Amino acid sequence: MAAKGGKKKGSTFVIDCAKPVEDKIMDIASLEKFLQERIKVGGGKAGAFGDAVTVTREKNRITVSSDGPFSKRYLKYLTKKYLKKHNVRDWLRVISSNKDRNIYELRYFNIAENEGEEED
Repeated sequence: MAAKGGKKKGSTFVIDCAKPVEDKIMDIASLEKFLQERIKVGGGKAGAFGDAVTVTREKNRITVSSDGPFSKRYLKYLTKKYLKKHNVRDWLRVISSNKDRNIYELRYFNIAENEGEEED
């Protein structure tokens, strides 16, 4: 039996919540707590990730770092779930905002463009 070669693949993702936090639509501390409680690693229980994943908060950004492989889509899924739970999913969306695709940003939907079309 041969052991797998190569080093562990670590990943770091950032969720930028600047706009909704400045407008006082959401509380970033509650999002951080939600992620810490809900993230599952390796099919284990929610919140029991030990040293494998770290969730930290700096001003209006939350950083999720993982020692092993971690799915970016899973982080987006959890963020959407948080927005839905707090009834702000109708106004905010989660989009990838940089070339490396490791930063998510919470942005408002562009509602102003559609208002002119609905008037009869």
